[in-house]
Formats: sequence, C-alpha cells, structure tokens
Amino acid sequence: MRIARVDNRPVLVRENGFIDIASVSGGRFGTDPNAPFTDWIAFSEWACTVDDAGEPLGERRLTNPVPHPTQVFGVGANYRAHLQEASSAAAAAGRTVDIPTSPLIFTKFPSCLAGPFDPIPIPAPTTDWEVELVVVIGVRAEHVAIEDAWSHVAGLTVGQDITDRRLQFEGMAPQFSMGKSCPAFGPLGPSVVTPDELADPDNLELGCALDGKEMQRSSTSELIFSVPDLIARLSAVCPLLPGDLIFTGTPEGVGMFREPAVFLQPGQQLTSWIEGIGELRNPTIDTPKRTR
Repeated sequence: MRIARVDNRPVLVRENGFIDIASVSGGRFGTDPNAPFTDWIAFSEWACTVDDAGEPLGERRLTNPVPHPTQVFGVGANYRAHLQEASSAAAAAGRTVDIPTSPLIFTKFPSCLAGPFDPIPIPAPTTDWEVELVVVIGVRAEHVAIEDAWSHVAGLTVGQDITDRRLQFEGMAPQFSMGKSCPAFGPLGPSVVTPDELADPDNLELGCALDGKEMQRSSTSELIFSVPDLIARLSAVCPLLPGDLIFTGTPEGVGMFREPAVFLQPGQQLTSWIEGIGELRNPTIDTPKRTR
C-alpha cells in the first residue's frame, strides 16, 4: 500500500485517486497524519480490506507523509562509493577515511521536515544535496534482531538530507545535526510505500538531478549498513517508535566532493527519486543569510 497526506489528512493512494483514511474507516483511524503508524498492525490489516473506490487528486498536492515523528535518525558515510569520494578529498588534505565498523549516527530535528514539492530555502552558499532512502517505523523496535527488523518497518519513502557543509563542520567538533536541520532541509515523500510493494526492498535504484543534470545514481544494495542492520543497531540503544524516521545515507555524487565543488543556489530545481517509490521535485529559493 501507499500512504500519503492530502489537506493535512492521511490517505491511501490508489491508481485512480486517494482514499481518506479517517472517513472511510469511520473514525477508527483519525485525521492525525501519524495515525496509520501508531496502530500499524491493525491499520495495515484494515487497509487491505478497502476497495479501490477513491477520490481524484485534482488540484490537491501531496505533502510530507510523516510530518510529526518523535525521532529522526540520520546515517553518514553509509555508501562505499560515497566513502571513497570522501577518502579522496581527505587524502588531498593529508587525512585518511576508513571503512566504518559501526554507523555514524546523527539526528535531524523534526522541524526541518518538508513535503515532496515544497521549496527549499538556501541559507548559505555551501548548501548541498543528499538523496536518501528513508525508513518509516511501524512497530516499536527495541533490541530487535537483524532477521526480524523488516517486520518493524511500516514503509519506505524518498528523502533529501539537505546540508549546510560549512555549518556541519563548524566548531570544535562536527555539527551534523545543526548543519542538516535548517527549515525544509528534510523533504520527504511523495508517499510511504510498504515493502511488499517492492520487488526487492534491499536493492532499489536511487538518484537525484539538479536542473535536469544527473548528480547521483546508485542502489541501496551498496549500503554499508543495511536497513535491517541499522534497525538492529539503533534499537539496541534506544526504542524506535511508530512514525520514527531513519535517513539511511547518501551515495556518491554530492556537491562538496566535486571538482570544483557545486552547491545549491536559489532558483534551481532539485529532483530526487527512488525506484518503485516515487519522486521529489523541490525548487530552491533565497532566504536571509545567517550571521556567523
């Protein structure tokens, strides 16, 4: 199934339109966009019984399908080729980057989340893109074994981990969470797709383009730490709650490691996609620059 948000209400997306979850369920599942995830097992069983009679989308737009997660986790350096491009840049600066033995975890503050077609304000000339597969938790996960991890997943969606690189590496230690949490630095969507809709949820092509020029293309099969591995490791430290998000990392092709470096500018179009899930189309706009 595919779950989205229209007019701030959770909906099921079908080929001929959408189905308002609160109305069709007779109020059993409410209008809160997180309602499908807070009672995921009951919801998924109910959703399978709903027929395809839906309302046409018309002029409405899909918005962020998971706007109010309790926790948003990010993972850095989780694709081999992305690590290699970082290693090349580090070598030029006299440093080394090793293959990690445990994932680099940070958080994106929920206030940075945005929708699949929302504009992204560009607060600094060092703003970069990072297309990512995003996991949506459906069943509370605590000390979960790798082989059981997928059973805790409600679905997958497309995300962009927009990053101000200068802010990310500012100060005594890297400020990953700050550099990745400005307004609209976390576009999501267009819908949450359950794993059973995908031929192989561990092997999905993903990529992004800037003004039509391809910048990233890879496969989630190249993840160093897979979705099940991430869930097992994170849930060993803290509970993963229904509606929580995991940004699983980005492949090679980010702007900071290009020669010369390329960063987002106001007036551009950033398009991001994942096979079988969908596409984000986010314009970039100007915003007052921060005082450093």
